[in-house]
Amino acid sequence: MASVTLNHLVTQLRAAGEITRARILSLLAHGELSVGELAQVLNQSQPRLSRHLKFLTGAGLVERLPEGAWVFYRLPSEGQARALVDSLNAVVDAADPEIRRDLDRLRDVKGERASAAGAYFSRVADDWDRLRAMHYSDHDIEQAVLAAAGAGPFEVVVDFGTGTARMLALFADKARRVEGIDLSHQMLTVARSKLAEAGISNASVRHGDATASPYPDNSANLVIIHQVLHFLDDPGRALNEAARVLKPGGRLVVVEFAPHTQEHLRSDHAHRHLGVSEHDMARWADRAGLTVRSAKTFAAPDGDKGISVMVWSADCKKAALEGTGKRTAA
Repeated sequence: MASVTLNHLVTQLRAAGEITRARILSLLAHGELSVGELAQVLNQSQPRLSRHLKFLTGAGLVERLPEGAWVFYRLPSEGQARALVDSLNAVVDAADPEIRRDLDRLRDVKGERASAAGAYFSRVADDWDRLRAMHYSDHDIEQAVLAAAGAGPFEVVVDFGTGTARMLALFADKARRVEGIDLSHQMLTVARSKLAEAGISNASVRHGDATASPYPDNSANLVIIHQVLHFLDDPGRALNEAARVLKPGGRLVVVEFAPHTQEHLRSDHAHRHLGVSEHDMARWADRAGLTVRSAKTFAAPDGDKGISVMVWSADCKKAALEGTGKRTAA
């Protein structure tokens, strides 16, 4: 761990040594949050919280992430500042009434968000393929996904956030088994119908979370995450989960919007993030034990009014079976 000067350490301790700022550090240990969400949990005004966040950011204890009209905050991913914050949070009594109230409110905030997203997916399930193809050529993207995945054949292909199971249909003739998960029961109903209509017999879908999937460690040759990351609170967790599920030398393919400024997608389409940058993808992949091997950009068809799309592939670094055994049956 890198050392710091005594003055800098004192600055960091002063930043953390105030009740609201200490509560912020505790909350951010559970994932990045927007200013509005912090204000809702802490029951304080956004201007007041912004001043506290400025203090924490200046001390290096928190990272500020502007994204369109929103600003997110998170703890540093590593280094001395993260070690200090983790040490401070570790000595806080989890039963402290204020901490417990904050975490209860945080669960409420996340629950409201999940309910809104669930309602959205139920509403658009029948039109999902059309909506997902609004900003790019669906055919071109699918060909890029096939190229990024490699020639195959594959033993097991897993699709996180399978939607209508289009990716399963795309890979059905290249794998022994293709399996998908989705949080939306309505989406899964549509997916099962489409797979049956196509006569695909080696595919199955089930209810599941891209950040905590039901699949065993080291069980898939290929994992696909297609237009899912922008819906997640913490996209890096999905890459961690993909790395866990992948066999040594397996491959991850990610399709995602590039950073953009289409704010209406937050309210109209339940997007949590306005795209994913190459920097963030590389950082998440490295932390997950994945090596990005290729990236292809499809420029927005309508210039500033459209959205560019990127297709990444990343290989799993682990060289031997390292499974924790926390899940043992698919």
